[in-house]
Amino acid sequence: MLLTAIFTGLRASELRALRWADVDLKRGELHVRQRADRYNEFGRPKSAAGERTVPLPPLLLNTLKQHRLACQHELVFANGRGNVENWSNIINRGYHPAQVAAGVVSAPGKAKYTGLHALRHFYASWCINRVEDGGLELPLKVVQDRLGHASITMTADVYGHLFPRHDDGAEMAAAEGTLLRDAT
Repeated sequence: MLLTAIFTGLRASELRALRWADVDLKRGELHVRQRADRYNEFGRPKSAAGERTVPLPPLLLNTLKQHRLACQHELVFANGRGNVENWSNIINRGYHPAQVAAGVVSAPGKAKYTGLHALRHFYASWCINRVEDGGLELPLKVVQDRLGHASITMTADVYGHLFPRHDDGAEMAAAEGTLLRDAT
């Protein structure tokens, strides 16, 4: 579940409601079509834009293929009875121990991040960051679609500071040189 959160940016409610019918292992993508609220009730995604298709990177695709062989439930991340996993169990039994084991702590033995939303922010940052910095350098509109934001303004307001500025002095000087050379 944590790898899926990291590499897809799904909301916790979307992860909890993800069905195998919505994971296309052949095409390497998943479809967000529903969510599970805090009462474990299924419903439509947060907005119409929340219904989306998200590509799966190879590591996650292979992990999900292996998980599929062991999972006999309709939900990808079901509890032992095949029902929606309780949010607090995900956090207290999975997410927090994983952070502590990885050394991502705010104090000895205490996980730094309280909720899965931090993994959504990681995903957004990864989508936005420059290729040379290990990111995907995707355009704003693509990031909006991947995150399922109803408005591009939401994506720009929350993550706009991460997009490369492309206005530093060296880039301007190179562009000016090219422009003047081509004009002559």
